[in-house]
Amino acid sequence: MKINVLYEDNHLIAVFKPAGILTQGDKTGDVNLMDELKKYLKEKYHKSGNVFLGLLHRLDRPVSGIILFAKTSKGASRLSEQFRNHQIEKTYNAIVMGKIKKSGGILINYIQKDRNAKRATIGKKGNSKKAELFYKVLTSNDKFSLLEIKIKTGRFHQIRAQLSSIGHPILGDIKYGAPFALPDKSIALAATSISFQTATSKEKKEISVRIPSQRDFMLKSKNSPDRVASFEESKNPRNYP
Repeated sequence: MKINVLYEDNHLIAVFKPAGILTQGDKTGDVNLMDELKKYLKEKYHKSGNVFLGLLHRLDRPVSGIILFAKTSKGASRLSEQFRNHQIEKTYNAIVMGKIKKSGGILINYIQKDRNAKRATIGKKGNSKKAELFYKVLTSNDKFSLLEIKIKTGRFHQIRAQLSSIGHPILGDIKYGAPFALPDKSIALAATSISFQTATSKEKKEISVRIPSQRDFMLKSKNSPDRVASFEESKNPRNYP
C-alpha cells in the first residue's frame, strides 16, 4: 500500500486514507492504514524496534480522506486533548442523492448504535447520544447535491445516518438507503480538511485535499450513463489522491 503523507512533524503525521481501507485492524485481518503506516515509518527512519503510532480518530472503511496520527506519546496526549475540547475542526464533503432545496442547515438528532447490524439509527432523547451536523449545499442538480459538512459531535456513522434521515443518503451508501452501490463499495463521503494546533509549538495547521467531484466517483460506476448528470469539475487546485 502506498502511503500518501500530507503533513509530518516530530510528533504528528497526517495521511490520506483511500476508500475501502480499514483505519485500524479488525477481526477480518484485512490490510489497514495504521499497520501500513507503522511499516512506512519503520523503513523511513530505519527503526529497529516497534514503532509508536497513536490513533487519534477514525474514518469508516468506505470513506476516504485525511487522518491524523500521533508519532509520540506527547503528540497523542496533546492532540487527544484538542479532540476532547472540540478544538480540532474537520470538514467533510459528500455527494447525496437528490436535490436539497435549502442552501444549508443544521441537523440535530439522537443516535443509537446497533452493534449487531453495525449501523446507526435515529432514536429519541434518553438512551441515544445527541448528534449535531452543519451542512452547506455547494452545488446541485436534479439527481445529486454536493455538500460541505462540519460536525459538532463525533458519533458512530453520524453523517451517514443524519443525511439519510432527511431523505438524502450519500451516493453509494446502500446501508443507509442509497438505491445503488458503487462498484468498489466506496461511498461519496470524504474528509477533506482538518485544522489543529501542533503538539509543541501551538502553531495552527490546516491540511486540505481537493473536494472530490461527482465525476471522481461516477467515472467508475456502471450506473453513470443513464442515472447521472455530472457536476462541473472542481476548480480547487488542491490535490486529491
